Amino acid sequence: MTTPGREVLWTPPPGRVSASNIIRYQRWLATEKNVPTDDFDSLWCWSISDLDKFWLSIWEYFDVIASAPPQTVLADPRMPGARWFPGTRLNWAENLLRHVDEPGPAIISVNETGTTGELSRAELVAQVANLAAHFREIGVRSGDRVAAVLPNIAPTVVAVLAAASIGAVWSCCAPDFGVKGLVDRFAQIEPTVLIGVDGYQFNGKRIDRRDVFSALLEQLPTVRHTIMVRNLGLEGRLPPEVADYADLVVGDAAPQYEQVPFDHPLWILYSSGTTGLPKGIVHSHGGILLESLKANALHYDLGPADRVFIAASTAWVVWNMLVDVLAVGATVITYDGSPTYGRPDHQFEVCARYGATRFGTGAAYLTLCEKGGTQPGTDFDLSRLRSIMSTGSPLPDTTWRWVYDAVSADVHLGSDSGGTDVATGFIGANPISPVRVGELQGPYLGVDVQAWNEAGQAVVGEVGEMVIAAPMPSMPIYFWNDPDGNRYREAYFDVYPGVWRHGDWISMEADGGCVVHGRSDSTINRGGVRMGSADIYQAVETLPEIAEALVIGAELPHGGYHMPLFVVLREGFDLDEALVEKIRTSIRRQTSPRHVPDEIIDVPAVPTTRTGKRLEIPVKKLIQGVAPETAINRATVADAAALDWYIDYAERFHSNSEGG
Repeated sequence: MTTPGREVLWTPPPGRVSASNIIRYQRWLATEKNVPTDDFDSLWCWSISDLDKFWLSIWEYFDVIASAPPQTVLADPRMPGARWFPGTRLNWAENLLRHVDEPGPAIISVNETGTTGELSRAELVAQVANLAAHFREIGVRSGDRVAAVLPNIAPTVVAVLAAASIGAVWSCCAPDFGVKGLVDRFAQIEPTVLIGVDGYQFNGKRIDRRDVFSALLEQLPTVRHTIMVRNLGLEGRLPPEVADYADLVVGDAAPQYEQVPFDHPLWILYSSGTTGLPKGIVHSHGGILLESLKANALHYDLGPADRVFIAASTAWVVWNMLVDVLAVGATVITYDGSPTYGRPDHQFEVCARYGATRFGTGAAYLTLCEKGGTQPGTDFDLSRLRSIMSTGSPLPDTTWRWVYDAVSADVHLGSDSGGTDVATGFIGANPISPVRVGELQGPYLGVDVQAWNEAGQAVVGEVGEMVIAAPMPSMPIYFWNDPDGNRYREAYFDVYPGVWRHGDWISMEADGGCVVHGRSDSTINRGGVRMGSADIYQAVETLPEIAEALVIGAELPHGGYHMPLFVVLREGFDLDEALVEKIRTSIRRQTSPRHVPDEIIDVPAVPTTRTGKRLEIPVKKLIQGVAPETAINRATVADAAALDWYIDYAERFHSNSEGG
């Protein structure tokens, strides 16, 4: 059944479907495991109805390298605390580096001005082995933390693989973080090793960060060893206590991979930390490995012939997902610089120049290219580009259409929704189903995702709370410094005990697709009618006058409710009465009359996290009267100056309210 109004933008050609990894996997299931499935929906239904057989099939189909193979798959299915593959021993890095005999480079390094180098697969294995040998020589042990402040460059990939090789726990932040933001994250994990960078490039500028490295080191007393990556090649000798990364990756060390339990910690990622210290989210070797094999091969249809480009900050989980494409033998294209260097569609230029077959980016970037009137498919040779992943926020309907009109009529555009919490997607793309405007193609295999109404019942065709009703191997094994698990439970399981609540409003459509309506914890609820903020952005940001927007629905003391809409205008436009009415009319028609805002305000910028997420909840708290130092951790904001306007607005709002 096709959802009314959701036209099909792209249908995968029959030849592409029959040659896809997921079809080959289905054939293998039928012949080797006696599990017949005839389409994606039937495969997904089987994958969630028999989690043990499904995840064991992923292990066997991809021939996971392990010194102790599985005897049991899911020993305890309860959430939180599900126990996967007890007794197995493996290493994530060993499995990612197994494709040494495949043709093509492992990593292509790119900056704003062009190629900075390539690493063959053999060279990557050798550099990882030598850096891992150095870690062992200086006394780093399994479980020790290796912290890094590095951009999206090849040495960062080498370093995470080397740390994992010896069972050390990796944690990385981007070099544009301030000292406070870095200390907030790293001090709590007590790293033994700190890897820094002399600087990074952005928008034609070479930004020296050696002073930040020194200031950070002073506040991390547990660090015993330091390493510097000379990314910019800045002049000057390193202090004697700081090792030069370039000296550590040469030599003749043989690859060694510490065999660790399935649930051994691999890396620590961080929550946004917008209202407090960022939470340290810990993932496991085995969980990330199985998830990356499933997602990259079956959902993204990647293999050794593919080249994957994502201009992701190392502070964003999408960077970790970029590294994970090595699990299926794909080539990683790293990028150090501004994503819009020289022109808005610069990332498409990179795709064309380096023959990317898959391009991952934020929804906001694609919309930026659309509103800039760019025509990447005309200006660049994108003939090798087979798929695009859009993530970070819902993709507006007009941008869906723009991709097929202006980029390529024969590209698989997938909008994926997941998160740092699981280092993958819950719902998103698959290569054998049609692509419909405004709709994610469906759940990921092995992910029992449902939309629940207020009574805790699964609903179809209605907006509900997104829940995951069964465990996933890549769910966090724990939060750092959370020995009793209270913070972990509060984050996901307080609302529905034993069921993961992610905090998104979604609808599961009758055709199997999904629509994301925005964060449920920033829901607009006016007069008892709930609406996701994404639906309002859809109505507003499609207007040519609007660059971006932020909407807040704030419950006030004594039963009041205030709903302002903040808009950033495109150059050449003014927020006059005609435009105000145009915005109100668009919201009224596309959502409901109850969701027309109380006021529409022209603002200089929309504050976001460093990964581009709008700071709806902190701004809502400001309007509700929460003190700025409590409402928001400024170190987590991409542009802290953008937040100051909203702090001033909240103060004026409360002064006027009290005066009235």
